[in-house]
Amino acid sequence: MKVETHSSSWGKAYLAGAFMLAGTSVITGRVLGNHLDAFTIQAVSLGMMLVVLLPIYGSRIRHTARGMKKDQWMAILLQAFFGMFAFRCLLLFGLPLTSAGEAGVLLGTAPAITALLARMVLKEPLYQGAVQGILCTVAGLALIQGAGGSFSWSHTAGNLLVLCAAASESLFNLLAKKRQSLDTDRNNELHPMVQTFLVSAAAFLFSLLPALLEQPVEQLAACGPLEWTALIWYGLIVTAVSYALFYRGVKRCDPYVTAAFSGVAPLVSMLLAVWLLREPLGLQQWLGGGLVVLGIGLIGGRAAGKLMVRAKA
Repeated sequence: MKVETHSSSWGKAYLAGAFMLAGTSVITGRVLGNHLDAFTIQAVSLGMMLVVLLPIYGSRIRHTARGMKKDQWMAILLQAFFGMFAFRCLLLFGLPLTSAGEAGVLLGTAPAITALLARMVLKEPLYQGAVQGILCTVAGLALIQGAGGSFSWSHTAGNLLVLCAAASESLFNLLAKKRQSLDTDRNNELHPMVQTFLVSAAAFLFSLLPALLEQPVEQLAACGPLEWTALIWYGLIVTAVSYALFYRGVKRCDPYVTAAFSGVAPLVSMLLAVWLLREPLGLQQWLGGGLVVLGIGLIGGRAAGKLMVRAKA
Protein backbone atom coordinates (compact mmCIF):
# COMPACT_ATOMS: atom_id res chain seq x y z
CA MET A 1 0.00 0.00 0.00
CA LYS A 2 2.82 2.39 0.86
CA VAL A 3 4.52 1.63 -2.45
CA GLU A 4 1.33 2.36 -4.37
CA THR A 5 0.81 5.65 -2.51
CA HIS A 6 4.43 6.65 -3.15
CA SER A 7 4.09 5.81 -6.85
CA SER A 8 0.83 7.76 -7.08
CA SER A 9 2.42 10.79 -5.42
CA TRP A 10 5.28 10.77 -7.90
CA GLY A 11 2.77 10.31 -10.72
CA LYS A 12 0.87 13.42 -9.63
CA ALA A 13 4.12 15.38 -9.40
CA TYR A 14 5.08 14.31 -12.92
CA LEU A 15 1.64 15.25 -14.28
CA ALA A 16 1.70 18.65 -12.55
CA GLY A 17 5.08 19.43 -14.10
CA ALA A 18 4.02 18.17 -17.51
CA PHE A 19 0.88 20.28 -17.67
CA MET A 20 2.59 23.38 -16.28
CA LEU A 21 5.07 23.21 -19.16
CA ALA A 22 2.29 22.38 -21.63
CA GLY A 23 0.51 25.56 -20.55
CA THR A 24 3.39 27.62 -21.96
CA SER A 25 2.85 26.20 -25.46
CA VAL A 26 0.08 28.70 -26.21
CA ILE A 27 2.29 31.69 -25.40
CA THR A 28 5.24 30.20 -27.29
CA GLY A 29 3.00 29.47 -30.27
CA ARG A 30 1.71 33.06 -30.28
CA VAL A 31 5.28 34.46 -30.27
CA LEU A 32 6.42 32.13 -33.05
CA GLY A 33 3.23 32.49 -35.09
CA ASN A 34 3.99 36.17 -35.69
CA HIS A 35 7.16 35.27 -37.63
CA LEU A 36 6.96 31.64 -38.81
CA ASP A 37 4.39 29.40 -40.49
CA ALA A 38 2.85 26.52 -38.57
CA PHE A 39 4.62 23.58 -40.23
CA THR A 40 7.99 25.34 -40.07
CA ILE A 41 7.58 25.92 -36.34
CA GLN A 42 6.79 22.28 -35.78
CA ALA A 43 9.54 20.84 -37.99
CA VAL A 44 12.31 23.08 -36.67
CA SER A 45 11.42 22.77 -32.98
CA LEU A 46 11.10 18.98 -33.23
CA GLY A 47 14.29 18.75 -35.26
CA MET A 48 16.18 20.62 -32.54
CA MET A 49 14.85 18.23 -29.90
CA LEU A 50 15.80 15.15 -31.92
CA VAL A 51 19.35 16.42 -32.48
CA VAL A 52 19.80 16.95 -28.73
CA LEU A 53 18.29 13.64 -27.59
CA LEU A 54 19.84 11.32 -30.18
CA PRO A 55 23.43 11.41 -28.83
CA ILE A 56 22.16 10.89 -25.26
CA TYR A 57 19.66 8.08 -25.85
CA GLY A 58 20.84 6.79 -29.24
CA SER A 59 21.89 3.31 -28.12
CA ARG A 60 18.77 2.82 -26.01
CA ILE A 61 16.59 4.02 -28.89
CA ARG A 62 18.21 1.60 -31.36
CA HIS A 63 17.91 -1.30 -28.93
CA THR A 64 14.25 -0.51 -28.23
CA ALA A 65 13.35 0.00 -31.89
CA ARG A 66 14.73 -3.44 -32.85
CA GLY A 67 12.45 -5.18 -30.35
CA MET A 68 9.26 -3.22 -31.06
CA LYS A 69 6.30 -4.99 -32.63
CA LYS A 70 3.92 -3.82 -35.32
CA ASP A 71 1.18 -2.73 -32.90
CA GLN A 72 3.69 -0.67 -30.90
CA TRP A 73 4.85 1.14 -34.04
CA MET A 74 1.23 1.80 -34.96
CA ALA A 75 0.61 3.25 -31.49
CA ILE A 76 3.66 5.52 -31.89
CA LEU A 77 2.40 6.77 -35.27
CA LEU A 78 -1.10 7.46 -33.95
CA GLN A 79 0.23 9.30 -30.90
CA ALA A 80 2.55 11.32 -33.12
CA PHE A 81 -0.23 12.28 -35.52
CA PHE A 82 -2.87 13.24 -32.95
CA GLY A 83 -0.75 14.27 -29.97
CA MET A 84 1.85 16.37 -31.77
CA PHE A 85 1.26 16.92 -35.48
CA ALA A 86 -2.50 17.56 -35.58
CA PHE A 87 -2.59 19.16 -32.12
CA ARG A 88 0.13 21.70 -32.87
CA CYS A 89 -1.03 22.48 -36.40
CA LEU A 90 -4.59 23.13 -35.28
CA LEU A 91 -3.39 25.24 -32.34
CA LEU A 92 -0.97 27.28 -34.45
CA PHE A 93 -3.58 27.86 -37.15
CA GLY A 94 -6.17 28.89 -34.54
CA LEU A 95 -4.01 31.21 -32.41
CA PRO A 96 -3.88 34.12 -34.90
CA LEU A 97 -7.69 34.20 -34.96
CA THR A 98 -8.35 34.24 -31.21
CA SER A 99 -6.65 35.40 -28.02
CA ALA A 100 -3.96 33.37 -26.27
CA GLY A 101 -5.94 33.52 -23.03
CA GLU A 102 -9.06 32.07 -24.62
CA ALA A 103 -7.01 29.44 -26.45
CA GLY A 104 -5.46 28.30 -23.19
CA VAL A 105 -8.85 27.92 -21.56
CA LEU A 106 -10.31 26.15 -24.59
CA LEU A 107 -7.53 23.58 -24.42
CA GLY A 108 -8.82 22.86 -20.93
CA THR A 109 -11.88 21.24 -22.52
CA ALA A 110 -9.75 18.16 -23.31
CA PRO A 111 -10.90 16.25 -20.16
CA ALA A 112 -14.56 16.70 -21.09
CA ILE A 113 -13.85 15.55 -24.64
CA THR A 114 -11.82 12.64 -23.26
CA ALA A 115 -14.73 11.58 -21.04
CA LEU A 116 -17.13 11.68 -23.99
CA LEU A 117 -14.73 9.75 -26.22
CA ALA A 118 -14.13 7.18 -23.49
CA ARG A 119 -17.88 6.70 -23.28
CA MET A 120 -18.45 6.46 -27.04
CA VAL A 121 -15.33 4.53 -28.08
CA LEU A 122 -14.27 2.54 -25.01
CA LYS A 123 -17.79 2.21 -23.51
CA GLU A 124 -16.53 3.64 -20.20
CA PRO A 125 -19.34 4.61 -17.78
CA LEU A 126 -20.07 8.33 -17.32
CA TYR A 127 -20.19 8.97 -13.57
CA GLN A 128 -22.13 11.83 -12.03
CA GLY A 129 -19.00 13.94 -11.60
CA ALA A 130 -18.09 13.48 -15.27
CA VAL A 131 -21.56 14.53 -16.43
CA GLN A 132 -21.49 17.61 -14.20
CA GLY A 133 -17.98 18.43 -15.41
CA ILE A 134 -19.03 18.19 -19.06
CA LEU A 135 -22.00 20.51 -18.42
CA CYS A 136 -19.74 23.03 -16.65
CA THR A 137 -17.34 22.91 -19.58
CA VAL A 138 -20.12 23.54 -22.12
CA ALA A 139 -21.40 26.48 -20.06
CA GLY A 140 -17.87 27.89 -19.82
CA LEU A 141 -17.42 27.63 -23.59
CA ALA A 142 -20.70 29.46 -24.16
CA LEU A 143 -19.54 32.31 -21.91
CA ILE A 144 -16.13 32.54 -23.57
CA GLN A 145 -17.55 32.51 -27.09
CA GLY A 146 -20.09 35.21 -26.25
CA ALA A 147 -17.63 37.40 -24.36
CA GLY A 148 -16.80 39.56 -27.36
CA GLY A 149 -20.32 41.00 -27.52
CA SER A 150 -20.54 40.75 -31.33
CA PHE A 151 -20.31 37.63 -33.46
CA SER A 152 -17.16 37.20 -35.56
CA TRP A 153 -16.64 34.39 -38.03
CA SER A 154 -12.85 34.56 -37.75
CA HIS A 155 -12.92 34.51 -33.95
CA THR A 156 -15.33 31.58 -33.98
CA ALA A 157 -13.17 29.74 -36.50
CA GLY A 158 -10.11 30.29 -34.29
CA ASN A 159 -11.91 28.91 -31.26
CA LEU A 160 -13.14 25.90 -33.25
CA LEU A 161 -9.60 25.14 -34.41
CA VAL A 162 -8.36 25.26 -30.81
CA LEU A 163 -11.24 22.98 -29.75
CA CYS A 164 -10.20 20.55 -32.48
CA ALA A 165 -6.67 20.72 -31.06
CA ALA A 166 -8.13 19.82 -27.65
CA ALA A 167 -9.92 16.87 -29.26
CA SER A 168 -6.61 15.71 -30.76
CA GLU A 169 -5.04 15.94 -27.31
CA SER A 170 -7.89 13.84 -25.93
CA LEU A 171 -7.29 11.13 -28.52
CA PHE A 172 -3.60 11.22 -27.64
CA ASN A 173 -4.39 10.79 -23.93
CA LEU A 174 -6.61 7.78 -24.62
CA LEU A 175 -4.03 6.20 -26.94
CA ALA A 176 -1.20 6.78 -24.46
CA LYS A 177 -3.15 5.27 -21.56
CA LYS A 178 -4.25 2.28 -23.63
CA ARG A 179 -0.67 1.72 -24.75
CA GLN A 180 0.59 1.94 -21.17
CA SER A 181 -1.86 -0.74 -20.03
CA LEU A 182 -0.85 -3.06 -22.87
CA ASP A 183 2.85 -2.55 -22.17
CA THR A 184 2.33 -3.31 -18.48
CA ASP A 185 0.55 -6.55 -19.33
CA ARG A 186 3.33 -7.61 -21.68
CA ASN A 187 6.16 -6.42 -19.45
CA ASN A 188 7.49 -4.53 -22.49
CA GLU A 189 7.21 -0.93 -21.38
CA LEU A 190 8.94 1.83 -23.36
CA HIS A 191 11.28 4.22 -21.56
CA PRO A 192 9.60 7.69 -21.36
CA MET A 193 12.44 9.49 -23.18
CA VAL A 194 12.62 6.80 -25.85
CA GLN A 195 8.86 7.00 -26.35
CA THR A 196 9.07 10.80 -26.51
CA PHE A 197 11.86 10.57 -29.10
CA LEU A 198 10.02 8.07 -31.32
CA VAL A 199 6.74 10.01 -31.19
CA SER A 200 8.57 13.26 -31.92
CA ALA A 201 10.52 11.71 -34.80
CA ALA A 202 7.29 10.51 -36.42
CA ALA A 203 5.69 13.95 -35.95
CA PHE A 204 8.79 15.55 -37.48
CA LEU A 205 8.42 13.37 -40.58
CA PHE A 206 4.72 14.29 -40.83
CA SER A 207 5.57 18.01 -40.77
CA LEU A 208 8.76 18.00 -42.88
CA LEU A 209 7.29 18.11 -46.40
CA PRO A 210 4.65 20.79 -45.62
CA ALA A 211 7.39 22.82 -43.89
CA LEU A 212 9.62 22.70 -46.99
CA LEU A 213 6.76 24.21 -49.02
CA GLU A 214 6.65 27.22 -46.66
CA GLN A 215 10.16 28.45 -47.65
CA PRO A 216 11.54 27.95 -44.13
CA VAL A 217 15.09 29.21 -44.83
CA GLU A 218 13.89 32.74 -45.57
CA GLN A 219 11.63 32.74 -42.52
CA LEU A 220 14.32 31.45 -40.17
CA ALA A 221 16.86 33.97 -41.48
CA ALA A 222 14.54 36.77 -40.38
CA CYS A 223 14.18 35.42 -36.82
CA GLY A 224 15.77 37.22 -33.91
CA PRO A 225 16.97 35.99 -30.48
CA LEU A 226 13.42 35.92 -29.08
CA GLU A 227 12.13 33.65 -31.84
CA TRP A 228 15.11 31.29 -31.62
CA THR A 229 14.73 31.10 -27.85
CA ALA A 230 11.04 30.29 -28.32
CA LEU A 231 11.89 27.55 -30.84
CA ILE A 232 14.36 25.98 -28.42
CA TRP A 233 11.81 26.17 -25.60
CA TYR A 234 9.10 24.68 -27.82
CA GLY A 235 11.31 21.77 -28.86
CA LEU A 236 13.32 20.92 -25.76
CA ILE A 237 11.02 21.93 -22.91
CA VAL A 238 7.42 21.85 -24.17
CA THR A 239 8.11 18.67 -26.16
CA ALA A 240 10.98 16.66 -24.65
CA VAL A 241 10.59 17.44 -20.96
CA SER A 242 6.80 17.85 -20.89
CA TYR A 243 6.03 14.64 -22.81
CA ALA A 244 8.58 12.63 -20.82
CA LEU A 245 6.97 13.79 -17.57
CA PHE A 246 3.53 13.02 -18.99
CA TYR A 247 4.50 9.45 -19.93
CA ARG A 248 5.97 8.92 -16.45
CA GLY A 249 2.84 10.28 -14.79
CA VAL A 250 0.18 8.61 -16.90
CA LYS A 251 1.44 5.11 -16.10
CA ARG A 252 1.16 5.83 -12.34
CA CYS A 253 -2.28 7.52 -12.30
CA ASP A 254 -5.73 6.62 -13.58
CA PRO A 255 -7.30 8.69 -16.40
CA TYR A 256 -9.44 10.76 -14.02
CA VAL A 257 -6.44 11.91 -11.98
CA THR A 258 -4.75 12.80 -15.27
CA ALA A 259 -7.84 14.78 -16.26
CA ALA A 260 -7.83 16.66 -12.97
CA PHE A 261 -4.19 17.72 -13.34
CA SER A 262 -4.74 18.82 -16.93
CA GLY A 263 -6.50 21.84 -15.41
CA VAL A 264 -3.05 23.24 -14.64
CA ALA A 265 -2.38 23.91 -18.35
CA PRO A 266 -5.28 26.32 -19.07
CA LEU A 267 -4.62 28.20 -15.83
CA VAL A 268 -0.96 28.69 -16.75
CA SER A 269 -1.87 29.73 -20.31
CA MET A 270 -4.47 32.25 -19.18
CA LEU A 271 -2.25 33.79 -16.50
CA LEU A 272 0.74 34.04 -18.84
CA ALA A 273 -1.43 35.65 -21.53
CA VAL A 274 -2.47 38.35 -19.09
CA TRP A 275 0.98 38.79 -17.56
CA LEU A 276 3.33 38.48 -20.56
CA LEU A 277 1.15 39.39 -23.55
CA ARG A 278 -0.94 42.00 -21.68
CA GLU A 279 -4.13 40.53 -23.12
CA PRO A 280 -7.27 41.94 -21.52
CA LEU A 281 -9.74 39.36 -20.20
CA GLY A 282 -13.20 40.48 -19.20
CA LEU A 283 -15.32 39.20 -16.34
CA GLN A 284 -17.30 36.93 -18.69
CA GLN A 285 -14.10 35.28 -19.94
CA TRP A 286 -12.81 34.79 -16.39
CA LEU A 287 -16.14 33.23 -15.41
CA GLY A 288 -16.06 30.98 -18.47
CA GLY A 289 -12.51 29.94 -17.67
CA GLY A 290 -13.52 29.26 -14.07
CA LEU A 291 -16.35 26.99 -15.22
CA VAL A 292 -13.98 25.07 -17.51
CA VAL A 293 -11.50 24.57 -14.66
CA LEU A 294 -14.37 23.56 -12.33
CA GLY A 295 -15.46 21.04 -14.95
CA ILE A 296 -11.96 19.58 -15.02
CA GLY A 297 -12.02 19.22 -11.24
CA LEU A 298 -15.42 17.51 -11.31
CA ILE A 299 -14.33 15.07 -14.00
CA GLY A 300 -11.07 14.27 -12.26
CA GLY A 301 -12.13 14.41 -8.63
CA ARG A 302 -15.61 12.99 -8.20
CA ALA A 303 -15.22 10.26 -10.81
CA ALA A 304 -11.91 9.20 -9.29
CA GLY A 305 -13.51 9.14 -5.86
CA LYS A 306 -16.28 6.89 -7.10
CA LEU A 307 -13.77 4.54 -8.67
CA MET A 308 -11.94 4.31 -5.35
CA VAL A 309 -15.17 3.47 -3.52
CA ARG A 310 -15.93 0.72 -6.02
CA ALA A 311 -12.40 -0.67 -5.71
CA LYS A 312 -12.67 -0.88 -1.92
CA ALA A 313 -16.04 -2.59 -2.17
